[in-house]
Amino acid sequence: MEQTLLKPFKIIENAHIDQPKGFTAGGVHAGLRRSKLDFGWINSKVPATAAGVYTQNTFQAAPLQITQEALKQSDQLQTIIVNSANANSYTGEQGYQDAVQMQQLAAKKTGVDPSLVAVASTGVIGEMLPMNLIKEAIARIDENKDADAFEHAILTTDTKTKHIAVEVEIDGKPITIAGAAKGSGMIHPNMATMLSFITTDAKVEAESLQHGLKQSTNQTFNRITVDGDCSTNDMVLILANGMQNNETLHQKHPEWNRFMEAWQFVSRELAKMIAKDGEGATKLVEVTVEGTETEEQAAQMAKAVIASSLVKTAIYGEDANWGRIVSALGASGVPFNKNSLSIAIGSERIIEDGQLLSFHEPNCVEELVKDTVQLFIGLKDGSEKATAWGCDLTYDYVKINASYRT
Repeated sequence: MEQTLLKPFKIIENAHIDQPKGFTAGGVHAGLRRSKLDFGWINSKVPATAAGVYTQNTFQAAPLQITQEALKQSDQLQTIIVNSANANSYTGEQGYQDAVQMQQLAAKKTGVDPSLVAVASTGVIGEMLPMNLIKEAIARIDENKDADAFEHAILTTDTKTKHIAVEVEIDGKPITIAGAAKGSGMIHPNMATMLSFITTDAKVEAESLQHGLKQSTNQTFNRITVDGDCSTNDMVLILANGMQNNETLHQKHPEWNRFMEAWQFVSRELAKMIAKDGEGATKLVEVTVEGTETEEQAAQMAKAVIASSLVKTAIYGEDANWGRIVSALGASGVPFNKNSLSIAIGSERIIEDGQLLSFHEPNCVEELVKDTVQLFIGLKDGSEKATAWGCDLTYDYVKINASYRT
């Protein structure tokens, strides 16, 4: 069943990462985790034009290095393999060689060149991969062709899978864009702890695909935060295998913006799913800042508010402590006219043009008990705006991370 929106694309209900033509995906239990699925793969029938963006953490894990080296060779990928439970990060030369071996074994199993295989890992940092289990898992690729299994296999502390697909008409052809992601803790703007994979059966020029991925990531995944920590393993990859045989898309193509709007929607929804599933979270928090000189300023201010532990704990406690929002804005590093500041919690206005209003606190509480809490910040310094997403900070977050390895 498909839901038609007032947009140039349709959401495909109950769709997974393998929805675009020519893609398959699956997952198995390798034994890295006690009982849950922990090894997955995506495969394209043909080599796909590919692009990637990676964590800003200076300790980039071995799998990221391998994947970046592969993409530099041809801007193409055909297979992605992912393991959870073990990040293969800060594991030295042996960790690097283990990632190389994963790439080579997967290439042999799927019948592609090693340069067409991307490797991703997520989990505990500083522990060597149990390669005997990894080898057995790779030998089982294609044993369980089930995209839902893939989406479960990549999870760590996540409580649910995250996936979405849309269809958009380009050059009269039905183009599908699908995405899957994992992320729950160690989430902070600028590519932090998450993995996201996007597939499409569109034909896209490599340079434009990379440009589009950076743009999409900056406006979606880089605007979420859970706890302010930036991981060593995060990456977003997109594969475009061209199996719908459309005219090659590029930035000057007349329908490029239509394609980007659908792609942005997929990325934005995945980002919101990650934020909502933050470790221990009970609420999704959406912060919108408008009226700045530049979009970057609005994004910086929105991220400062959503990253504030004091704001997040106030939202968890359903306490309309608006002073914490003001403090976070003042600490954002963005200069602004304090006399033009407006703040609202949902529909309840707190400050208007720099003046505190006689707001009704019970109305604020009604907004704060919602599953999605919206904060609005208005300025009059310009016409740009941006939105960032996060979650509340709860006792359970501490419990989860205090016993992460046990």
